[in-house]
Amino acid sequence: MLNFDWATRYASRRQPILARNAVATSQPLATQAGLAMLQRGGNAVDAALATAIALTILEPCSNGLGSDLFAIVWDGRELVGLNASGRAPAAATPARYAGMTEIPPRGWESVTVPGAVSGWAALSQRFGTLPFADLFAPAIRYARDGYLVSPIVAGKWALAETVMPKDLGFADCFLPQGRAPRPGERFACPAMAATMERIADTHGQAFYRGELAEAMVADARAHGAAHSLADFANHTLDWVTPLALDYGGATVHEIPPNGQGIAAQMALGILRAFDLAALEPDSVASQHLQIEAMKLAFADVHRYVSDPRTMDVSADALLDPRYLASRATLIDPTRARDFGPGQPPKGGTVYLCAADERGMMVSLIQSNYMGFGSGVVVPGTGISLQNRGAGFSLSPGHPNEVGGGKRPFHTIIPGFLTQSGAPLAAFGVMGGPIQPPGHVQTLVRLLTYGMNPQSALDAPRWKVNDGRSIDLEPSASPALRAGLAALGHELKSVADSYMDFGAGQFIVRIEGGYIAASDPRRDGQAGGF
Repeated sequence: MLNFDWATRYASRRQPILARNAVATSQPLATQAGLAMLQRGGNAVDAALATAIALTILEPCSNGLGSDLFAIVWDGRELVGLNASGRAPAAATPARYAGMTEIPPRGWESVTVPGAVSGWAALSQRFGTLPFADLFAPAIRYARDGYLVSPIVAGKWALAETVMPKDLGFADCFLPQGRAPRPGERFACPAMAATMERIADTHGQAFYRGELAEAMVADARAHGAAHSLADFANHTLDWVTPLALDYGGATVHEIPPNGQGIAAQMALGILRAFDLAALEPDSVASQHLQIEAMKLAFADVHRYVSDPRTMDVSADALLDPRYLASRATLIDPTRARDFGPGQPPKGGTVYLCAADERGMMVSLIQSNYMGFGSGVVVPGTGISLQNRGAGFSLSPGHPNEVGGGKRPFHTIIPGFLTQSGAPLAAFGVMGGPIQPPGHVQTLVRLLTYGMNPQSALDAPRWKVNDGRSIDLEPSASPALRAGLAALGHELKSVADSYMDFGAGQFIVRIEGGYIAASDPRRDGQAGGF
């Protein structure tokens, strides 16, 4: 167990929630959906799934029925990981994209087979206690009867209005009255409600081998895309063993590649070479070391991480303690650097967490990637499809080069902490490339500096761009801004319509229950009883 500093260090109106059962997510009505399942006698997986399903209608700017999903579950005995990300259609060969420099982020070409629905069904079948259909009840109600759109969701919805194509179904479904809903306005999507009912009734089979798959493939063909019924029918997910790295008296767990969770572990492994505890948490020195460690990790991850079948090196090699120690020697405490990849030894998103009084804990993340994803909404279904295919490389020979039946490099990463083999925390920070830096920054504050989970989330953040360029949140102190600039960090603001400085949730186990916290950068809520 951890000993926390309960002081309120940063500007936030939120306090951590202490309870025997807890749910934390980025939209209050979704949190309530999860708590309702716990109050009915369901477990943490039931709560997490009801929350995740509800978020597809309550926060559609970040995820949808066509999302991908990753999860880490402590089932009371062991830690289990789930990779429910989809693969490219079989016909998505490099030749298809000849002459392009990147896969277009909007439209069917960027759509891989969505995995979230399969993940919901698999998690429910393996761990759930309530009937699968019951988990859909709150979401179906909100989709059919409508709900009042929350402020930050409305703001991100409005940003998408100006960048999304109008001929792919997005406008028809998500721009009632020809515009995005404003805060407090009612939004409903009866087509999504009907689709959810079919998914619930068939345990997801209709999405991959029934009428919903047929509707998606028909729309793909109408737009000249490569997707076939076989691509959907052949979709599979993987139960995986989470990667582990020791840091700060705990063990940090992430889903293995094709995701980027390993980047957070690598950065933390590099930081073990420095005495961060001797530095003030918001000092220039501490923040500089964290930024440089993150840049080193990203340099390797962007070079080596892909579908594990095509990686040049193994995940274990990237986490090799000697290799990480050697990377740490490249950090200069007096100046910022632009790092390239090393040579390891050969060998838009919603995040939520839930925990119950019986000890089950769930860390789950699902996403359409760039805001509303591809912009494709299949007519008559409310299925908004992710654009994960935009994560492929078109560089010949790159491990992440596009290929039929291949999973792309993935940004969404659920995190988990254990201590001496026992569960300690479910956590995550959603928001595209901010996610590994978000994991690093919040865990350093939690494990090295002893901040309570809410303070760890409230603190100002940075994100790394290219070279020596970083973004620093406006709430960071002028002294920190000036100090980092003096070390050669280039403080630039990179415009991003679907991601800012991320948003996280934490549930930390304590004697007799949990501490739950939700990021003030979203509409979210931590709740419990």
